[in-house]
Amino acid sequence: MKVTVCELPNNWINSEPVQEKLKSHLNAEKSDLLLLPEMPFYSWLAGSRDVDQELWAKAVDNHQAMIERLGDLKVGLVAGTRPILKNGAPHNEGFIWTKAAGAVGGHEKYYLPNEEGFWEATWYRRGDGVFKVIEAEGITFGFLICTEMWFNHRAREYGKAGMDILLCPRATPATSTGSWVAGGRAAANVSGAFCLSSNFNGSNTPDMDFGGTGWIVEPEEGNLLGTTSEKEPFLTMEIDINLAEQAKKSYPRYVED
Repeated sequence: MKVTVCELPNNWINSEPVQEKLKSHLNAEKSDLLLLPEMPFYSWLAGSRDVDQELWAKAVDNHQAMIERLGDLKVGLVAGTRPILKNGAPHNEGFIWTKAAGAVGGHEKYYLPNEEGFWEATWYRRGDGVFKVIEAEGITFGFLICTEMWFNHRAREYGKAGMDILLCPRATPATSTGSWVAGGRAAANVSGAFCLSSNFNGSNTPDMDFGGTGWIVEPEEGNLLGTTSEKEPFLTMEIDINLAEQAKKSYPRYVED
């Protein structure tokens, strides 16, 4: 299958040229899967420490409206995260969209940072702590949303559950890009799954930029197959899902806990 990762400006939904470039790339590459950054359809709210429930509600509505238009991208699978209200409480939920089923929620972000530019534990609540695989179009997916990627036992648990592709939508700063790429490689290696990540680029706060650098990592050795950049914000590659099944039979995945 062909998979696409990307890096997008924080305000890309207000930029018709960026949207058209993404559509053009997907159309040219005939991609099967697009991974978007974390909560991609509204300005990054957690950049501010000042919680505004009305803004959260607007973000929920914007995400729902944009998700209803994902069919315009002509991609079979689209993944990302979205702000939701669950029993009146705000959460950040990973979803996978297909034309047949629409957006299906898979996992609510559990590990939440709370620091300058990323006041997530202030803005919304952690999920229930369930990390379950999601089946879509014959592929088994798992979500580690941004900070969750650093909890490597979750990647290994996903691997044991038969995950083919680990999805890591992010909103991460430029100052730590190298560490994030290393973490993505490790997650692929311990899970025996392809690891895909997309991120924002450009400004977050006056003193902090997002780091871009979406990636595709293979499952056998955790080798980096490619990354995005500001000049090349979209990356599409063809991957063989069978490699994920084979990788789980080799070191270190076969070693018993």
